[in-house]
Amino acid sequence: MQTPNLMEAKKRTKIEPKTINYKLDNKYKDLGKNKKYYIKTYGCQMNEHDTENIKAILEQMAFQETDNMENADLILLNTCAIRENAHNKVFGMVGRIKHLKESKPNIITGMCGCMVQEEVVANEILNKYKWLDIVFGTHNINELPKLLEKSLKEKKLELEVYSIEGDIIENMPAKRDSKYKAWVNIMYGCDKFCTYCIVPYTRGKQRSRTKENILKEVNELKTNGYKEVTLLGQNVNAYGKDFNANYDMSDLLEETAKTGIERVRFVTSHPWDFTDKMIEVIAKYPNIMPYIHLPLQSGSDRILKLMGRRYTKESYLKLFNKIKETIPNVSITTDIIVGFPGETEKDFNETLDVVNTCKYDSAFTFIFSPREGTPAARMEDNTPKEIKEQRLYQLNDLVNKYAKEANQRYLNKTVPVLLENISEKDENMLMGYTDTMKLVNVKAPKDKIGQIVKVKITDIKTWSLDGEIISEN
Repeated sequence: MQTPNLMEAKKRTKIEPKTINYKLDNKYKDLGKNKKYYIKTYGCQMNEHDTENIKAILEQMAFQETDNMENADLILLNTCAIRENAHNKVFGMVGRIKHLKESKPNIITGMCGCMVQEEVVANEILNKYKWLDIVFGTHNINELPKLLEKSLKEKKLELEVYSIEGDIIENMPAKRDSKYKAWVNIMYGCDKFCTYCIVPYTRGKQRSRTKENILKEVNELKTNGYKEVTLLGQNVNAYGKDFNANYDMSDLLEETAKTGIERVRFVTSHPWDFTDKMIEVIAKYPNIMPYIHLPLQSGSDRILKLMGRRYTKESYLKLFNKIKETIPNVSITTDIIVGFPGETEKDFNETLDVVNTCKYDSAFTFIFSPREGTPAARMEDNTPKEIKEQRLYQLNDLVNKYAKEANQRYLNKTVPVLLENISEKDENMLMGYTDTMKLVNVKAPKDKIGQIVKVKITDIKTWSLDGEIISEN
């Protein structure tokens, strides 16, 4: 058994990460024969891609996927540690799984992901949820076959969660959720240590994959008919900072664009590492999508300093304006936290001022959620919950207003849309995204799924657009 340790997770050394090449040992290839698995995923794109890896590993072991938890022989929750709300949802689901396990005792049950990397959560599992079978973290997904075999043999909780700086696992298989667009990890971990964020503790230190392995993966995806890749990392702009070579995110973006794949995206950015060269490369290549997610978090210099964000309102706005002026037709979205410890009405109004200036296409907004072990969780917080909620409502009203205004500019325009699936809104329509990451419901035949088509926008809403396909005859 290996349990996480917060102080160990914080350590950073100059030791280079090892590269481990994953390969399934033949002795595990029938471990899941005649068994079904069910996975529920919480959290960010990194978690979603981790789940794609986990699914592929399970299917290498002959497990088959089911979308009905009650039919499963193996149930896994891939968890998120960013906010308390996700924490509560996970343990609510664990309660449901316990009832199921009482009636079907042979079900293998487990948790993985960021939440179990928290020392306090691992201790909670050991104290209250020892009936679980396997618990593993973000650093050892590749060890899942070994953990499953051990659990099946020993019939007791196997908890293996490492607090380490982390390695790089190559050749990980992936059962991708889409046949047309794909996540491509370019780096792991984060060294920013924003005072509110648990990610540097749960994901380890900043470490980049080699450009050769990344570009090989992109080229393979292109060969297999994928139209779009999203370069993925906790802070993609810092790609290459751990290399001695003079090679950074702007170079990787350029080489990815030169593969000729039709669409290139990247998430998530930190304003601190967003260089002029990156902006120039994005503007230069038409297959790098004109969509930037640029987290603000707060418009107050005082709060930004308490958050450890290492930029000011002025420098953020300078970067924002440079992106807007250089990249044609760019859409910019953001993240904003309200109610950070010590946030005053003046601080909050400065955030509103930035939103009024930037008029974002969209924003993900949250009330501050303390994560045990982070510096912000120890800060004095005297703002009542009701005030925080009022601020969030006020902020969301403003965000919604500008989101609709941004969408209004698309009315009667023709835009490129990658059609991905049948629309959830109307089964007679398809859904997809523009180059600027606008969700569009499209009147189009189903044989157009997987294609990038021209769509005329006929109606707009706050969070989506409606359109019809334009004949190319």
